[in-house]
Amino acid sequence: MALRAHHVTGRSVTVTAGNVDLLTYVYGPDTPTVESPKPYLHPVRTLAGDVVTAFRPDDHVWHKGIAWSLPHVGEHNFWGGPTYVDGRYTQLANNGSAVHRELTTLAAGGDRAEVAHRLEWSSEAGRPVCDERRGLTVTVLDGRTWVLAFSTAMTNTSGSTLDFGSPTTKGRPNAGYGGLFWRGPRSFTGGTVQSPERAGGDDLRGVRAEWLAYRSGAGRGTTIVMVDDPANPRHPTPWFARSAHFACLCPAPFFHEELAVAPGEGIAFRYAVVVAAGDRGDDGTRKLAALGRSVLS
Repeated sequence: MALRAHHVTGRSVTVTAGNVDLLTYVYGPDTPTVESPKPYLHPVRTLAGDVVTAFRPDDHVWHKGIAWSLPHVGEHNFWGGPTYVDGRYTQLANNGSAVHRELTTLAAGGDRAEVAHRLEWSSEAGRPVCDERRGLTVTVLDGRTWVLAFSTAMTNTSGSTLDFGSPTTKGRPNAGYGGLFWRGPRSFTGGTVQSPERAGGDDLRGVRAEWLAYRSGAGRGTTIVMVDDPANPRHPTPWFARSAHFACLCPAPFFHEELAVAPGEGIAFRYAVVVAAGDRGDDGTRKLAALGRSVLS
């Protein structure tokens, strides 16, 4: 199935398979400052055409499809909304931005499409925090399944050590979100969260695993599997997951413990996100995870 890429200069790239727009990567968003502007993927669809992402839901308007979102980078909030400090969420003047600077790769053909670019992360006041090199690769595996490979390499340009953390590292129990965050549509609420060992729900939040999946029976059904690259810091990663109130998955390397990055030093992560039409069940989901691993390798 030949992939095509449509580029709106300065704004977005849409990758299409047949007559289905699989994803739109908005690298130049018009996001309000309080929502910590940064690139995001939305809408994301299965090969059957079903949308599997939510955008600015009422409960958390800073949730946007799939995004590399970091709530605590030193004093900065690159997640959006209020910051958890001193036992509560408080709206501070610390909502930073991740701004696109240069598109370095844009290619599509056959069963593969690639996008890569350079970004600058800055504080709300405009001071430099990090430089980033980011890559996204879309690969169609069969008529029902495709995979997004996401990579990021961030370099500390702030001039001081940056502690990458989460609300849990700031004192809020079991709220270690931060990283590559997927938010599902409202109709996905109440779905099944699955690890390599078992299926469950919110009880899998905080578990360490090489992959985690979300299975929704809504409509024609969908399975999302996120796979942690073995080369990532703190692999196998802890996970943030929810299903009872809304659907989300997030490999969360800073869940329980901050990671300090010295000036001029960097961190890098890679993930696979498998997007499959249909609820594949326990065994089928494990097979999807293996496909995600194969794409990363």
